[in-house]
Amino acid sequence: MANNADILRYIDSIARDKEIDKEGLFLAIEQAVTQALAKKYGLDDIEWHLDRETGEFDCNYDVSMEDQGRILAMAVKQAIIGRVREAERDVIFAEFEQKLGEIVSGTILRFEGDTVIVNLGRNIEGILPRAEKVRSENYNVGERIRALVFEVKKVGPRVKVILSRSHRDLVRALFELEVPEIADGTITIRRIEREPGYRTKLAVDSTDDKVDCVGACVGVRGNRIKSIIDELNGERIDIIRWNNDPTTLIANALKPAEVGDITLDPAAKKALVIVNEDQQSLAIGRKGQNVRLASKLTGWDIDIMTRAELEQSVADEDRGTGDAPAAGDDAAGDATEAASAGDGAPRPADDPQSATEPN
Repeated sequence: MANNADILRYIDSIARDKEIDKEGLFLAIEQAVTQALAKKYGLDDIEWHLDRETGEFDCNYDVSMEDQGRILAMAVKQAIIGRVREAERDVIFAEFEQKLGEIVSGTILRFEGDTVIVNLGRNIEGILPRAEKVRSENYNVGERIRALVFEVKKVGPRVKVILSRSHRDLVRALFELEVPEIADGTITIRRIEREPGYRTKLAVDSTDDKVDCVGACVGVRGNRIKSIIDELNGERIDIIRWNNDPTTLIANALKPAEVGDITLDPAAKKALVIVNEDQQSLAIGRKGQNVRLASKLTGWDIDIMTRAELEQSVADEDRGTGDAPAAGDDAAGDATEAASAGDGAPRPADDPQSATEPN
């Protein structure tokens, strides 16, 4: 058996190389030796202690360590290996727990069913489950990928790093990387709503009146927003100027459509928005996407109507028919399809490559 000084040097070397707690190694060795001796001699009250300064041991029974042989040595070895693995797991867990909500990069390693396994370096694997993927995206082995650290948890001796490409905070993190004014707090992202792979709306505000919050997010000639759209594979991004007045906020949220009168029902949290006929399909969006995201962003249930539809609805109510078409998402889909089918006229600007509200 190694002498006392060798034991201390060995423990100190492992602690330094693996960047783990030295005391944890001492405790693991003491526990392993105690259990091995208890099993060998049939004792349940044996106590074995290793001195941290001298490397000498104390035991409440008269035992000779030189006589213990390979069984005790293997027990100590396994205890050290187990403690090292546990400590490495704790280090990885602490590292990625601090990265929650941040973006990490890796290489797609393999697929396990619908789950993508990503190599994050240092033998750490990230997991991109089906629920956190974007349906319109393709993933291939060997490709580089950036994703949000969504969840970190300990599972036995391993750490599971759950990644996300579909979470709204991925967009938030990308803006924090691309827009220094957001990173330093000059511009605040008030709310984000997202339909992954298709469209995102985010409302921004500035603490400095001299800083244009929308313009700063777009960047010179759109260079900042373009980088984010490229990372999201062409997902459309509407940047909305935040306003505490719900009428103004709703009008901003429905952009790029231009709206007319807005009538609020605070008790029901509903808003009736009147638009011109040439703006209706744009306000509703493809399959109701624009009005749906605007409703979520503002917290108001938004109905879109033209003035002719409103007058017809009022006339129907006066006659007691009550069969006016419902506005909102269902009507949105019908109106959008009608706008795109009819006479072959070009649709309003609903191009996924378009990114922002007009300044």
